[in-house]
Amino acid sequence: MTVSTTTPTRRAAAPPSADGPTTTPAGPRGARAWATRAPLLPALVFLIAVTQLPFVATLVISLFDWNSLAPDDRAFAWFANYRTVATDADLRDSVLTTILLTATVVVTSVLLGLLLALLLNRTFRGRGLVRTMLITPFLLVPVSAALLWKHALYNPEYGLLNGAWTWIAGVFGDDTPAQPDWISDSPLIAVEAALIWQWTPFMMLILLAGLQSRPPEMMEAARLDGANAWQTFRHLTLPHLRRYLELGILLGSIYIVQHFDAVFTITSGGLGTANLPYTVYQTFYQAHEYGLASAAGVLVVIGTIVIATFALRVVSSLFQEEAGRA
Repeated sequence: MTVSTTTPTRRAAAPPSADGPTTTPAGPRGARAWATRAPLLPALVFLIAVTQLPFVATLVISLFDWNSLAPDDRAFAWFANYRTVATDADLRDSVLTTILLTATVVVTSVLLGLLLALLLNRTFRGRGLVRTMLITPFLLVPVSAALLWKHALYNPEYGLLNGAWTWIAGVFGDDTPAQPDWISDSPLIAVEAALIWQWTPFMMLILLAGLQSRPPEMMEAARLDGANAWQTFRHLTLPHLRRYLELGILLGSIYIVQHFDAVFTITSGGLGTANLPYTVYQTFYQAHEYGLASAAGVLVVIGTIVIATFALRVVSSLFQEEAGRA
């Protein structure tokens, strides 16, 4: 006896109605987009008012021959101020000083930051305390850091450096050593040392993050293959840190190229230490040449934008690289 079974047939899905979809939309797309972007509008308005409008005003002023001591002689000069900036000897010297100051501080702080990052990447007792102490210089207000170096370290009468110099000389039998004036004898090095001390922790944090993001299996494989510490650093760690090194160099250059506090506080721009931001300050507030100072400021902003563009590309590539690993 055979039992016949019938397979139930599924009802075919009803075709979509010609009148439109059966589900109701959540809401107009425009309203949803507006609701998403509306909270950002106050911040956008504030950003435009604080940064873009003053820059536009500076750009307009840079086209005028305008000295505040003779306000009635103000005249439209087109690009004459930019030609003056390009041909003025003092401004050219300040540009060279800015380049030398920025390159020295960035390169030295990156090298020292790399050494400190390699140290802090190891496990040892008190690593958290050491890390906090090393980060502290970067947390200080720039003017406070410059005052600390000017008075507590560089002062020829009671500074720490001359005190150490006297003690070392006394150890070797010289009871009355000559007291060097660090700022007068080496003004640019004095400014660079203060900036290196303050910016080395910034580079250290970036490179330490890069060291801690290394794939552990790659390092373990290198050890199993018999690679020593130098080979591992040269062929694995350094290529991995390339993006982080570029990021630290570019971000450091953006900030240090427009640094004003240390130059103003330690040397007041004298003895060949006047960088471009300080020269702009002198031109605007001391010479009262508003048009010329505005033109120099616009050139500084353009140079900073060029550097920032490269920095943003490096940051974007870092994010894409980390997302690819995830």
